[in-house]
Amino acid sequence: MDNTVNNNTIESESRLTFFEATSIIVGHGVGSGILAVPYIASRTSWASIILIIAVAYAINLLMHLMIAELSLNNGGKQFIKCFEVELFKGKMKKIFTAFAFAMLGLSVLLNVSGFIAGSAAVFNTWFGMNTRLAMLIYYLIAASVVFIGMKAVGICEKIAVSAMSLVIVILFVATLSSPLSKLPGTIVAGQNLLALYGGVSFSLSAVMSVPQAVKGLNGDVRKIRGSIIAGTGINVFLLILVTFMTLVGAGSAITQNGALVDLSAHLGGWVSVVGYLFTLLALSTSLWANTLNLRDIVHEQTKIGLRPSWVIASVPSLLLALLGLQSFVGFTRLAGIIQVLTGVGIILAYNRSRKEKNLESPVCGAFGKVPFQILVVAGSLLATVGSVLKVL
Repeated sequence: MDNTVNNNTIESESRLTFFEATSIIVGHGVGSGILAVPYIASRTSWASIILIIAVAYAINLLMHLMIAELSLNNGGKQFIKCFEVELFKGKMKKIFTAFAFAMLGLSVLLNVSGFIAGSAAVFNTWFGMNTRLAMLIYYLIAASVVFIGMKAVGICEKIAVSAMSLVIVILFVATLSSPLSKLPGTIVAGQNLLALYGGVSFSLSAVMSVPQAVKGLNGDVRKIRGSIIAGTGINVFLLILVTFMTLVGAGSAITQNGALVDLSAHLGGWVSVVGYLFTLLALSTSLWANTLNLRDIVHEQTKIGLRPSWVIASVPSLLLALLGLQSFVGFTRLAGIIQVLTGVGIILAYNRSRKEKNLESPVCGAFGKVPFQILVVAGSLLATVGSVLKVL
Protein backbone atom coordinates (compact mmCIF):
# COMPACT_ATOMS: atom_id res chain seq x y z
CA MET A 1 0.00 0.00 0.00
CA ASP A 2 1.32 3.46 -0.90
CA ASN A 3 1.84 5.35 2.34
CA THR A 4 1.56 8.68 0.54
CA VAL A 5 -2.05 7.98 -0.39
CA ASN A 6 -2.95 7.09 3.20
CA ASN A 7 -1.10 10.08 4.61
CA ASN A 8 -3.25 12.36 2.50
CA THR A 9 -6.48 10.82 3.81
CA ILE A 10 -5.61 10.47 7.49
CA GLU A 11 -6.91 13.29 9.66
CA SER A 12 -5.53 13.77 13.19
CA GLU A 13 -5.59 16.58 15.73
CA SER A 14 -1.80 16.17 16.19
CA ARG A 15 1.14 13.91 15.36
CA LEU A 16 2.88 11.50 17.70
CA THR A 17 6.49 10.38 17.93
CA PHE A 18 7.21 6.65 17.80
CA PHE A 19 7.79 6.58 21.57
CA GLU A 20 4.53 8.45 22.24
CA ALA A 21 2.55 6.06 20.02
CA THR A 22 4.17 3.05 21.68
CA SER A 23 3.48 4.53 25.11
CA ILE A 24 -0.23 4.93 24.29
CA ILE A 25 -0.32 1.20 23.39
CA VAL A 26 1.51 0.35 26.64
CA GLY A 27 -0.64 2.72 28.69
CA HIS A 28 -3.86 1.19 27.41
CA GLY A 29 -2.78 -2.29 28.50
CA VAL A 30 -0.95 -1.49 31.76
CA GLY A 31 -3.91 -0.83 33.99
CA SER A 32 -6.82 -2.61 35.54
CA GLY A 33 -6.26 -5.78 33.50
CA ILE A 34 -2.64 -6.36 34.50
CA LEU A 35 -3.36 -5.45 38.12
CA ALA A 36 -6.33 -7.84 38.24
CA VAL A 37 -4.55 -10.87 36.73
CA PRO A 38 -2.54 -11.92 39.86
CA TYR A 39 -5.74 -12.57 41.82
CA ILE A 40 -6.96 -15.00 39.14
CA ALA A 41 -3.45 -16.41 38.67
CA SER A 42 -3.22 -17.24 42.39
CA ARG A 43 -5.96 -19.82 41.82
CA THR A 44 -3.96 -21.69 39.13
CA SER A 45 -0.40 -23.03 38.74
CA TRP A 46 2.67 -21.03 37.69
CA ALA A 47 3.35 -23.30 34.68
CA SER A 48 -0.18 -22.76 33.37
CA ILE A 49 0.19 -19.01 33.89
CA ILE A 50 3.24 -18.82 31.60
CA LEU A 51 1.60 -20.99 28.91
CA ILE A 52 -1.63 -18.99 28.94
CA ILE A 53 0.24 -15.67 28.74
CA ALA A 54 2.24 -16.92 25.73
CA VAL A 55 -0.86 -18.07 23.83
CA ALA A 56 -2.84 -14.93 24.67
CA TYR A 57 0.05 -12.70 23.60
CA ALA A 58 0.41 -14.36 20.18
CA ILE A 59 -3.31 -14.11 19.42
CA ASN A 60 -3.60 -10.54 20.73
CA LEU A 61 -0.60 -9.38 18.68
CA LEU A 62 -2.25 -10.74 15.52
CA MET A 63 -5.49 -8.96 16.40
CA HIS A 64 -3.75 -5.64 16.98
CA LEU A 65 -1.93 -5.81 13.65
CA MET A 66 -5.20 -6.61 11.86
CA ILE A 67 -6.90 -3.67 13.56
CA ALA A 68 -4.07 -1.39 12.46
CA GLU A 69 -4.52 -2.50 8.86
CA LEU A 70 -8.30 -2.11 9.06
CA SER A 71 -7.91 1.41 10.46
CA LEU A 72 -5.25 2.26 7.85
CA ASN A 73 -7.61 1.12 5.08
CA ASN A 74 -10.20 3.55 6.47
CA GLY A 75 -8.09 6.65 7.00
CA GLY A 76 -7.18 6.03 10.64
CA LYS A 77 -10.76 5.77 11.91
CA GLN A 78 -11.78 4.03 15.14
CA PHE A 79 -13.34 0.65 14.48
CA ILE A 80 -16.97 1.64 15.07
CA LYS A 81 -16.66 3.82 11.97
CA CYS A 82 -14.85 0.91 10.27
CA PHE A 83 -17.79 -1.34 11.17
CA GLU A 84 -20.14 1.20 9.67
CA VAL A 85 -18.19 1.32 6.41
CA GLU A 86 -17.07 -2.28 6.03
CA LEU A 87 -19.42 -4.55 7.97
CA PHE A 88 -22.90 -3.10 8.36
CA LYS A 89 -24.96 -2.95 5.17
CA GLY A 90 -28.56 -2.39 4.11
CA LYS A 91 -31.56 -1.08 6.01
CA MET A 92 -30.28 -2.26 9.39
CA LYS A 93 -26.95 -0.44 9.04
CA LYS A 94 -27.82 2.44 11.39
CA ILE A 95 -29.32 0.11 14.00
CA PHE A 96 -26.28 -2.19 14.00
CA THR A 97 -23.92 0.78 14.18
CA ALA A 98 -25.85 2.26 17.10
CA PHE A 99 -25.83 -1.09 18.93
CA ALA A 100 -22.07 -1.57 18.44
CA PHE A 101 -21.49 2.02 19.54
CA ALA A 102 -23.58 1.48 22.69
CA MET A 103 -21.89 -1.83 23.59
CA LEU A 104 -18.36 -0.57 23.08
CA GLY A 105 -19.16 2.65 24.90
CA LEU A 106 -20.51 0.66 27.85
CA SER A 107 -17.35 -1.44 27.88
CA VAL A 108 -15.10 1.61 28.05
CA LEU A 109 -17.25 3.29 30.70
CA LEU A 110 -17.08 0.17 32.87
CA ASN A 111 -13.36 -0.05 32.24
CA VAL A 112 -12.69 3.56 33.25
CA SER A 113 -14.92 3.07 36.29
CA GLY A 114 -12.54 0.29 37.28
CA PHE A 115 -9.57 2.65 36.98
CA ILE A 116 -11.30 5.21 39.19
CA ALA A 117 -12.31 2.57 41.73
CA GLY A 118 -8.79 1.12 41.77
CA SER A 119 -7.19 4.53 42.28
CA ALA A 120 -9.64 5.31 45.08
CA ALA A 121 -8.59 2.04 46.77
CA VAL A 122 -5.00 3.32 46.68
CA PHE A 123 -5.97 6.70 48.15
CA ASN A 124 -8.05 4.97 50.81
CA THR A 125 -5.20 2.63 51.82
CA TRP A 126 -2.48 5.27 51.50
CA PHE A 127 -4.14 8.34 53.03
CA GLY A 128 -7.19 6.88 54.76
CA MET A 129 -9.24 9.12 52.47
CA ASN A 130 -12.99 8.71 52.04
CA THR A 131 -13.49 6.52 48.96
CA ARG A 132 -15.96 8.76 47.12
CA LEU A 133 -13.90 11.88 47.81
CA ALA A 134 -10.84 10.04 46.50
CA MET A 135 -12.72 9.17 43.30
CA LEU A 136 -13.66 12.81 42.70
CA ILE A 137 -10.14 14.12 43.30
CA TYR A 138 -8.52 11.46 41.11
CA TYR A 139 -11.01 12.03 38.29
CA LEU A 140 -10.42 15.80 38.25
CA ILE A 141 -6.66 15.35 38.04
CA ALA A 142 -6.46 12.42 35.60
CA ALA A 143 -9.30 13.28 33.23
CA SER A 144 -7.97 16.81 32.65
CA VAL A 145 -5.10 15.38 30.54
CA VAL A 146 -7.53 14.04 27.93
CA PHE A 147 -9.44 17.32 28.00
CA ILE A 148 -6.27 19.02 26.70
CA GLY A 149 -5.94 16.64 23.74
CA MET A 150 -4.15 13.71 22.07
CA LYS A 151 -0.67 15.24 22.12
CA ALA A 152 -0.95 15.85 25.87
CA VAL A 153 -1.98 12.21 26.31
CA GLY A 154 1.00 11.04 24.23
CA ILE A 155 3.45 13.13 26.26
CA CYS A 156 1.99 12.08 29.62
CA GLU A 157 1.90 8.42 28.55
CA LYS A 158 5.58 8.63 27.59
CA ILE A 159 6.55 10.11 30.96
CA ALA A 160 4.36 7.65 32.88
CA VAL A 161 5.71 4.58 31.04
CA SER A 162 9.28 5.65 31.79
CA ALA A 163 8.38 6.21 35.45
CA MET A 164 6.60 2.83 35.67
CA SER A 165 9.65 1.05 34.25
CA LEU A 166 11.81 2.56 36.99
CA VAL A 167 9.24 1.78 39.68
CA ILE A 168 8.89 -1.85 38.59
CA VAL A 169 12.66 -2.37 38.86
CA ILE A 170 12.64 -0.95 42.39
CA LEU A 171 9.67 -3.10 43.38
CA PHE A 172 11.22 -6.23 41.88
CA VAL A 173 14.42 -5.81 43.90
CA ALA A 174 12.45 -4.98 47.07
CA THR A 175 10.19 -8.02 46.65
CA LEU A 176 13.10 -10.42 46.20
CA SER A 177 14.74 -8.92 49.31
CA SER A 178 11.70 -9.73 51.50
CA PRO A 179 10.38 -13.09 52.77
CA LEU A 180 8.98 -14.95 49.77
CA SER A 181 5.96 -17.19 49.37
CA LYS A 182 5.86 -20.22 47.10
CA LEU A 183 4.50 -19.83 43.59
CA PRO A 184 1.09 -21.48 43.17
CA GLY A 185 1.43 -25.08 42.06
CA THR A 186 -2.17 -26.26 42.18
CA ILE A 187 -5.07 -25.46 39.89
CA VAL A 188 -7.98 -24.92 42.29
CA ALA A 189 -10.57 -25.46 39.54
CA GLY A 190 -10.31 -26.13 35.81
CA GLN A 191 -12.47 -23.15 34.92
CA ASN A 192 -9.87 -20.86 36.49
CA LEU A 193 -7.61 -21.55 33.50
CA LEU A 194 -10.19 -20.17 31.09
CA ALA A 195 -10.89 -17.28 33.45
CA LEU A 196 -7.16 -16.52 33.50
CA TYR A 197 -7.02 -16.60 29.70
CA GLY A 198 -9.89 -14.11 29.61
CA GLY A 199 -8.14 -11.88 32.14
CA VAL A 200 -4.79 -12.00 30.35
CA SER A 201 -6.38 -11.35 26.95
CA PHE A 202 -8.16 -8.32 28.33
CA SER A 203 -5.04 -7.04 30.09
CA LEU A 204 -3.04 -7.20 26.85
CA SER A 205 -5.78 -5.56 24.81
CA ALA A 206 -5.08 -2.10 23.44
CA VAL A 207 -7.39 -2.48 20.46
CA MET A 208 -8.95 0.97 20.73
CA SER A 209 -5.57 2.69 20.96
CA VAL A 210 -4.28 1.16 17.73
CA PRO A 211 -6.14 3.71 15.54
CA GLN A 212 -4.52 6.46 17.66
CA ALA A 213 -1.11 5.08 16.62
CA VAL A 214 -2.25 4.88 12.98
CA LYS A 215 -3.39 8.52 13.04
CA GLY A 216 -0.60 9.86 15.21
CA LEU A 217 2.11 8.21 13.09
CA ASN A 218 0.48 9.55 9.90
CA GLY A 219 0.00 6.11 8.37
CA ASP A 220 3.69 5.14 8.44
CA VAL A 221 3.40 1.34 8.16
CA ARG A 222 6.83 0.51 9.57
CA LYS A 223 6.37 2.74 12.62
CA ILE A 224 2.79 1.53 13.17
CA ARG A 225 3.84 -2.12 13.12
CA GLY A 226 6.86 -1.40 15.30
CA SER A 227 4.86 0.53 17.90
CA ILE A 228 2.33 -2.30 18.20
CA ILE A 229 4.99 -5.01 18.54
CA ALA A 230 6.97 -2.93 21.05
CA GLY A 231 3.92 -1.82 23.02
CA THR A 232 2.34 -5.25 23.38
CA GLY A 233 5.76 -6.79 24.12
CA ILE A 234 6.36 -4.35 26.97
CA ASN A 235 2.89 -5.12 28.30
CA VAL A 236 3.64 -8.86 28.40
CA PHE A 237 6.93 -8.25 30.19
CA LEU A 238 5.25 -6.03 32.80
CA LEU A 239 2.37 -8.50 33.21
CA ILE A 240 4.78 -11.33 34.00
CA LEU A 241 6.80 -9.21 36.43
CA VAL A 242 3.75 -7.86 38.27
CA THR A 243 2.17 -11.31 38.52
CA PHE A 244 5.38 -12.95 39.73
CA MET A 245 6.09 -10.21 42.29
CA THR A 246 2.58 -10.30 43.68
CA LEU A 247 2.45 -14.09 43.96
CA VAL A 248 5.80 -14.43 45.75
CA GLY A 249 5.40 -11.21 47.74
CA ALA A 250 1.79 -11.21 48.91
CA GLY A 251 1.22 -14.96 48.79
CA SER A 252 -2.25 -15.95 49.96
CA ALA A 253 -3.10 -12.35 50.92
CA ILE A 254 -4.11 -11.40 47.36
CA THR A 255 -7.50 -9.67 47.18
CA GLN A 256 -9.63 -8.07 44.48
CA ASN A 257 -8.36 -4.53 45.14
CA GLY A 258 -5.53 -4.72 42.61
CA ALA A 259 -2.19 -6.53 42.68
CA LEU A 260 0.19 -3.83 43.85
CA VAL A 261 -2.19 -2.57 46.52
CA ASP A 262 -1.91 -6.04 48.08
CA LEU A 263 1.85 -6.25 47.53
CA SER A 264 2.45 -2.79 48.97
CA ALA A 265 0.34 -3.54 52.03
CA HIS A 266 2.34 -6.73 52.57
CA LEU A 267 5.79 -5.17 52.17
CA GLY A 268 4.95 -1.94 54.01
CA GLY A 269 7.29 0.97 54.65
CA TRP A 270 8.75 2.98 51.79
CA VAL A 271 8.10 0.10 49.38
CA SER A 272 4.37 0.55 49.86
CA VAL A 273 4.67 4.14 48.62
CA VAL A 274 6.43 2.94 45.46
CA GLY A 275 3.81 0.26 44.89
CA TYR A 276 0.96 2.72 45.25
CA LEU A 277 2.74 5.07 42.84
CA PHE A 278 2.96 2.33 40.21
CA THR A 279 -0.72 1.52 40.63
CA LEU A 280 -1.73 5.15 40.16
CA LEU A 281 0.52 5.52 37.10
CA ALA A 282 -0.78 2.30 35.55
CA LEU A 283 -4.42 3.17 36.11
CA SER A 284 -3.90 6.74 34.89
CA THR A 285 -2.26 5.68 31.62
CA SER A 286 -5.17 3.34 30.93
CA LEU A 287 -7.73 5.99 31.84
CA TRP A 288 -6.08 8.46 29.45
CA ALA A 289 -5.96 5.96 26.58
CA ASN A 290 -9.50 4.62 27.03
CA THR A 291 -11.11 8.04 27.51
CA LEU A 292 -9.26 9.45 24.50
CA ASN A 293 -10.45 6.54 22.37
CA LEU A 294 -14.07 6.82 23.45
CA ARG A 295 -13.92 10.60 22.98
CA ASP A 296 -12.87 10.07 19.35
CA ILE A 297 -15.54 7.41 18.78
CA VAL A 298 -18.25 9.70 20.15
CA HIS A 299 -16.99 12.55 17.97
CA GLU A 300 -16.84 10.36 14.83
CA GLN A 301 -20.41 9.19 15.37
CA THR A 302 -22.02 12.45 16.52
CA LYS A 303 -19.80 15.29 15.18
CA ILE A 304 -20.53 17.32 18.34
CA GLY A 305 -16.88 18.29 18.89
CA LEU A 306 -13.98 16.84 20.85
CA ARG A 307 -14.58 18.49 24.22
CA PRO A 308 -18.32 17.74 24.46
CA SER A 309 -17.39 14.20 23.38
CA TRP A 310 -14.84 14.11 26.22
CA VAL A 311 -17.62 14.87 28.73
CA ILE A 312 -19.72 11.99 27.40
CA ALA A 313 -16.68 9.71 27.44
CA SER A 314 -15.63 10.36 31.03
CA VAL A 315 -18.33 11.71 33.36
CA PRO A 316 -20.58 8.58 33.29
CA SER A 317 -17.60 6.47 34.42
CA LEU A 318 -17.21 8.64 37.49
CA LEU A 319 -20.89 8.24 38.28
CA LEU A 320 -20.69 4.44 37.92
CA ALA A 321 -17.68 4.32 40.23
CA LEU A 322 -19.41 6.53 42.81
CA LEU A 323 -22.39 4.15 42.84
CA GLY A 324 -20.00 1.37 43.93
CA LEU A 325 -21.74 -1.36 41.95
CA GLN A 326 -18.62 -3.51 41.46
CA SER A 327 -15.21 -4.14 42.98
CA PHE A 328 -12.07 -3.21 41.05
CA VAL A 329 -11.69 -6.71 39.57
CA GLY A 330 -15.45 -6.86 39.00
CA PHE A 331 -15.43 -3.73 36.83
CA THR A 332 -12.47 -5.12 34.90
CA ARG A 333 -14.11 -8.45 34.12
CA LEU A 334 -17.41 -6.86 33.06
CA ALA A 335 -15.56 -4.59 30.65
CA GLY A 336 -13.60 -7.56 29.32
CA ILE A 337 -16.76 -9.44 28.37
CA ILE A 338 -17.75 -6.75 25.87
CA GLN A 339 -14.38 -5.50 24.68
CA VAL A 340 -12.86 -8.91 23.95
CA LEU A 341 -16.00 -10.06 22.12
CA THR A 342 -15.67 -6.95 19.96
CA GLY A 343 -12.66 -8.70 18.44
CA VAL A 344 -15.01 -10.96 16.48
CA GLY A 345 -16.62 -7.98 14.76
CA ILE A 346 -13.21 -6.43 14.11
CA ILE A 347 -11.96 -9.50 12.26
CA LEU A 348 -15.14 -9.77 10.18
CA ALA A 349 -14.72 -6.12 9.17
CA TYR A 350 -11.03 -6.71 8.46
CA ASN A 351 -11.85 -9.71 6.26
CA ARG A 352 -14.33 -7.68 4.23
CA SER A 353 -11.93 -4.74 3.97
CA ARG A 354 -9.24 -6.97 2.46
CA LYS A 355 -11.68 -8.48 -0.05
CA GLU A 356 -13.43 -5.29 -1.14
CA LYS A 357 -10.33 -3.12 -1.45
CA ASN A 358 -8.28 -5.98 -2.95
CA LEU A 359 -5.15 -4.50 -1.41
CA GLU A 360 -1.89 -6.02 -0.34
CA SER A 361 -1.43 -6.51 3.38
CA PRO A 362 1.12 -3.85 4.38
CA VAL A 363 0.89 -4.33 8.14
CA CYS A 364 0.10 -8.04 8.65
CA GLY A 365 1.62 -9.65 5.56
CA ALA A 366 0.95 -13.40 5.46
CA PHE A 367 -0.36 -13.29 9.05
CA GLY A 368 -3.46 -11.45 7.84
CA LYS A 369 -4.82 -14.44 5.92
CA VAL A 370 -8.03 -16.30 6.76
CA PRO A 371 -6.53 -19.08 8.97
CA PHE A 372 -5.05 -16.44 11.27
CA GLN A 373 -8.32 -14.50 11.24
CA ILE A 374 -10.11 -17.67 12.40
CA LEU A 375 -7.52 -18.12 15.15
CA VAL A 376 -8.11 -14.59 16.43
CA VAL A 377 -11.90 -15.04 16.40
CA ALA A 378 -11.60 -18.32 18.32
CA GLY A 379 -9.32 -16.65 20.84
CA SER A 380 -11.77 -13.78 21.31
CA LEU A 381 -14.67 -16.15 21.92
CA LEU A 382 -12.67 -18.18 24.46
CA ALA A 383 -11.59 -15.00 26.24
CA THR A 384 -15.18 -13.79 26.40
CA VAL A 385 -16.30 -17.09 27.96
CA GLY A 386 -13.42 -16.83 30.42
CA SER A 387 -14.49 -13.30 31.39
CA VAL A 388 -17.90 -14.52 32.62
CA LEU A 389 -16.68 -17.55 34.55
CA LYS A 390 -16.50 -17.35 38.32
CA VAL A 391 -13.01 -17.68 39.78
CA LEU A 392 -13.01 -20.45 42.38
